Amino acid sequence: MSDNQLGEFLRARRAALRPEDAGMASHGVRRVAGLRREEVAVLAGVNADYYTRLEQGRERHPSAQVLDALARALQLDPDEHAHLHQVAGTVPSERFAHTTDQVGPALRQLLDGYPGAPAFVINRTLDVLAANALAQALHSPFDQVDNLARMAFLDPAGRQFYERWGHTAQAVVGHLRQAAGLDPDSPRLRELVRTLTGHSTDFTRLWSAHAVRGKTQEAKHLRHPEVGPLILTYQAFDVRDAPGQQLIVYQAEPGSSSAQALALLGSLHATSNRVTG
Repeated sequence: MSDNQLGEFLRARRAALRPEDAGMASHGVRRVAGLRREEVAVLAGVNADYYTRLEQGRERHPSAQVLDALARALQLDPDEHAHLHQVAGTVPSERFAHTTDQVGPALRQLLDGYPGAPAFVINRTLDVLAANALAQALHSPFDQVDNLARMAFLDPAGRQFYERWGHTAQAVVGHLRQAAGLDPDSPRLRELVRTLTGHSTDFTRLWSAHAVRGKTQEAKHLRHPEVGPLILTYQAFDVRDAPGQQLIVYQAEPGSSSAQALALLGSLHATSNRVTG
């Protein structure tokens, strides 16, 4: 990954914002996509040369006030605004310290307490650290249930499993960009990004856009080869005693065809496990 994440993020967000989006008139032939540096500087109320140095990585210590002004000028959403502070180093590093990939026994017991709902634990780089039986059954089309980004981009099952694959791909990359802001020196993140950029042009294109996105509550549109289409909502819970871990619980609308399909999937895999056990 680049050592100028702040500059690259600013440049990508500037390129994504059109003059008319910012209420500015567009004059003459524009050699760059989106806003010019001078226009961002005007909107943020900062010196144009100072803003140029920020993008070029020659100035790396902007104040929180400058970052807030740039966030307003670039119309960043809350996730992007937080990411801007993170890549600039204005978020205290101790907030993200003491991360672990070990899932405690109490949390594993909690996972199994959701027999009718797929539940699993992930870390910031979307590694699947633990999963209950129904989550394993749900993801059974994949060769491995190890990392949601690898599964989406590199496993052939991904494009069939995620019915809205393009939407899922953007969300996955946005989440990893957020992780890069939280822990830019993470060896695991660097390894994952190298693998994905080395094998997926789609990932490389989306990664270069620097879009940031945290977890949302949008429904998942999935297709399982054994039970057909599934529409599942989910909740994400931060694990308080293991910073960086999240518990994800999927659920179907009660009485819906998705609920029936999910129950059938659980029954099929429970029967299969009894037969092979």
